Amino acid sequence: MSQQSNKQRIIVIDVLRGFALLGILLANMPHFSSPAMYDGSVKEGSWLNRGTMAAIDVVCEASFYPLFAFLFGFSMVLFRHRLQQRHLPFEFILVRRLIALLAIGVVHAFGIWFGDILIPYALAGAILLLFFKVRPRVWLIGALICFFTPHLLMLLLLGMTVFSGKEEGGEDQDVQLAAEAIDHYQNGSLSDIFWQRWNDWMYINGSGGLLFTVVTVLPLCLIGGYVAQKRWIEEAERHTAVLRHVALLTLIAGLFLKTFPYFTVKNGFTMYIQNIFGGTSLACFYGTAIVLLFQKKQWKPKLMVFQYIGKMSLTNYLLQSLCCTLLFYHYGFGWYGKMGMFAGALLALFLYGAQLVISRKWLLHFHYGPAEWVWRWVTYGKKPPLHK
Repeated sequence: MSQQSNKQRIIVIDVLRGFALLGILLANMPHFSSPAMYDGSVKEGSWLNRGTMAAIDVVCEASFYPLFAFLFGFSMVLFRHRLQQRHLPFEFILVRRLIALLAIGVVHAFGIWFGDILIPYALAGAILLLFFKVRPRVWLIGALICFFTPHLLMLLLLGMTVFSGKEEGGEDQDVQLAAEAIDHYQNGSLSDIFWQRWNDWMYINGSGGLLFTVVTVLPLCLIGGYVAQKRWIEEAERHTAVLRHVALLTLIAGLFLKTFPYFTVKNGFTMYIQNIFGGTSLACFYGTAIVLLFQKKQWKPKLMVFQYIGKMSLTNYLLQSLCCTLLFYHYGFGWYGKMGMFAGALLALFLYGAQLVISRKWLLHFHYGPAEWVWRWVTYGKKPPLHK
């Protein structure tokens, strides 16, 4: 690999990471600011809020964590390649890297915000280690099996439940849980907020929820590792025709599947299609479209702005949670449950813009973001230089 192609590859990946963080923040904002997972109608209110909710649901919800999972698998393969070039024991170092990520995820989930994705990524990464001694084709086959087998089975079960009229309601219980979350996050002590955060995490991850999340991100990580080994991104100019077809097909499929509940009926069956299949399709479109646009001279400078926040993706992901919980929880400004969807989206855009500016200024003076620096220190067992 030439020095120029290596540089280009790194920039494209950082651009994708930075772009993914924008969508993740927009999708997470309703969950930062309200008990949206219990009561989706909280602060829905006006037509402006309803329109914003629909736009985020179609464009962002379940469409950016697949892209981030893809990049996680892609980066693991690149990381292994760099370790092999330096003749370092990649399995030992990768395990230590994943354990460090798991520890950061635990602190994030139980000390800052319940909606952590780092724990599932670390666990999925441990499974990826089993694939490092097999051919790239096995990564692709494994990804297809791991994606379609559980999700088609789940879709079958949901279909049987919904169309037999046995879909559980649980609205009364969810309304009560939403009221408790509002009370604790708005007015509770640090202890109250901790236990509410714990209960929220258990609501999502208990009873097999964590396993389901790992199973959901694993095939996306495998696809990312497969693409890294096939060098489709750093050699995008050789695969332009294929990437264009993939982008067009996934855009059509993604928009159709993401809007499926809107022109049929909204229930567990249609929403599962929307999130799992529609979200993944749209994520594929975002990724291929950016890679294609990055090859064009008129678009490359515009996309380059995302690289700064992408180079500090772990720091910025954690910073998003820290800033939002300080704004919405009682130990900060206590805005929880008081902000509508439209205002929340504007706040997300403002925070992301601030992160872009801060990240660019930070990287003028430092090699890594703070979280990346700590993660690298633990990974290699020695303190890396921070200042340039």
